[in-house]
Amino acid sequence: MQKIQGRQRVVIEHLSPQVENGQFPAKRTISEEVEVQADVFADGHDKIKAILLYKHEEEETMREVPMEFIINDRWKASFTPERTGFYEYTVMSYVDHFASWQYGIKKKYEAGQDIKVELLIGAEMMEKTAERIEGGDADRLRGLSQALRRHDHDDFIREAVNIALGDEATGMMNYHYDRSDATTYPKLYKIEVERKKALFSTWYELFPRSASQEPGRHGNFHDVVRLLPEIARMGFDVIYLPPIHPIGRTFRKGLNNALQANPGDPGSCWAIGAEEGGHKAIHPELGSLDDFKHMVYEAEQQGIEIALDIAFQCSPDHPYVKDHPQWFKWRPDGTVQYAENPPKKYQDILPINFENDDWQNLWEELKSVIQYWVDQGVKIFRVDNPHTKSFAFWEWTIADIRSRHPEVIFLAEAFTRPRVMERLAKAGFNQSYTYFTWRNNPYEMKEYMHELTKTAMRDYFRPNFWPNTPDILPPVLVHGGEPAFVMRLILAATLSSNYGMYGPVYEFGINTPYPGKEEYLDSEKYEIKHWNWHQETRIKEIITRINKIRKENPALQDTYNIHFADVGNPNILCYGKHDKKTKNTIIVAVNMDPYNRHGSSVRIPLEELGINPHAPYEVYDMISYSRYTWHGDWNYVELDPYQMPAHVFRVEQQ
Repeated sequence: MQKIQGRQRVVIEHLSPQVENGQFPAKRTISEEVEVQADVFADGHDKIKAILLYKHEEEETMREVPMEFIINDRWKASFTPERTGFYEYTVMSYVDHFASWQYGIKKKYEAGQDIKVELLIGAEMMEKTAERIEGGDADRLRGLSQALRRHDHDDFIREAVNIALGDEATGMMNYHYDRSDATTYPKLYKIEVERKKALFSTWYELFPRSASQEPGRHGNFHDVVRLLPEIARMGFDVIYLPPIHPIGRTFRKGLNNALQANPGDPGSCWAIGAEEGGHKAIHPELGSLDDFKHMVYEAEQQGIEIALDIAFQCSPDHPYVKDHPQWFKWRPDGTVQYAENPPKKYQDILPINFENDDWQNLWEELKSVIQYWVDQGVKIFRVDNPHTKSFAFWEWTIADIRSRHPEVIFLAEAFTRPRVMERLAKAGFNQSYTYFTWRNNPYEMKEYMHELTKTAMRDYFRPNFWPNTPDILPPVLVHGGEPAFVMRLILAATLSSNYGMYGPVYEFGINTPYPGKEEYLDSEKYEIKHWNWHQETRIKEIITRINKIRKENPALQDTYNIHFADVGNPNILCYGKHDKKTKNTIIVAVNMDPYNRHGSSVRIPLEELGINPHAPYEVYDMISYSRYTWHGDWNYVELDPYQMPAHVFRVEQQ
């Protein structure tokens, strides 16, 4: 019995947010509210108090936030993290005998019962509390207790009840309550707090070798610098560069992924490594390390961060193959196992064997690659195919890098099975590619958004929506033409607070597929392109407008504040987002059929979006600059994809 805390009557269960019972931290960003919930209850009918305890890992003292009862013994409280790093939280609760007494005496007094003895009980509680404390509160509690003992007249009893239930007594008893019998949940859960960019970013992918102004010339970092003002004008704040390293010559791929390269073919930049160096080297035609650092600096002046590709694979010419042959798989005939995804074969790429006996030195070397580029000023990494590498490696590497550089962001490029994608996010990836590209109707999109934002995934999987990539040209863009490009752009940019695109093929509406595949014909992965980067298109104009809307409306800078409207037409998706701090509210309606006009009544979730249901409200379409006055929750939208497949409304209400 000595191990049993017999006086601790409160039970605390099912705390959230938590990931795998605390094995991994939940994710939030600076100023992003953390709502903690727990089941808290006790035997009998006594009142209980529940308190959220939290602190930054570098603080010594826990902060307290009273929890609010929701329903069915579920309680909640919130805090807003002020800096990056890890926060810890737990929940404490105790039986509040004074609150129970207040509840009982109120009911008995209102029922006309004799409460003289009950008043004496309350007086004793105040006096016992006064004995434990010092100063003015002790004297005030003794004075209040004396008032409770005066009950020789009805007026005195009425006054005593008012004192018993008043703010002064309640406040002091709450503040000084004896918590010696309180129950504290035995585990501290962690929240990893990241910089704002982890939640809100706008990515643009380009191949620097195609940035040249002159046809036939290999682009370089100076050419990218020349493009920065235009990309900034379009509203992007991250430029992602595919691998910038030397490209192998052995089994180099030709145009359109041909097995045999012709003289002058540049090869795939994902076939990393040649005699010039490996993952810490730069392709000579792109420029020097100083040129790279100059580009990073100039990007920062435009409000843009440079994101680099981390692709842990090697061409047969990579120095690792010669210097560390134990890091690769060797076949019985003496050849190295190349990468393959039958029927695809990648003879120009050798996968690293994470099960080799020298794995510790391998891990250290690969981590040093990331550290090297961090030292050159890179804070964002897009990681190629992380699902083909060890989960434990990523957990160890990301934790170590971010322990010294908490500003670093890792995006997982893993289009694979759901549980694998989720595990990578739990292991530390700050953002993740998603199935957005293959959700092609309102029902699928609504279900997917519910999974991402309203289930446990919300606490660890932070989506980044891409309507296209160099590897993926989805059928909707092939067959839907410009309306589909505009429609998918608006969906990506307003459903998710992180989104990106592969350009300039997107703004140019390029959509010729390789026969039989979801890939581009004449793919830039295997050849150098020459683009007219300043060419104006309608898609580019809309991209610029949408990115401006995102920057000006805080409601679109969060993924998880989404609420869907009921819609009477299966081709229309309608949803709203609301920012509690600024009261900014956005309503988006999208016709997901790129071929036909559709209209429908939509039922707006007014309460969730902070809209007064008893007054008319104006909706301002920030794309077309049109205004409409709506009344109540049911309203009508009609969208012609050839004119504009979506409304992006800002709600304006007095």
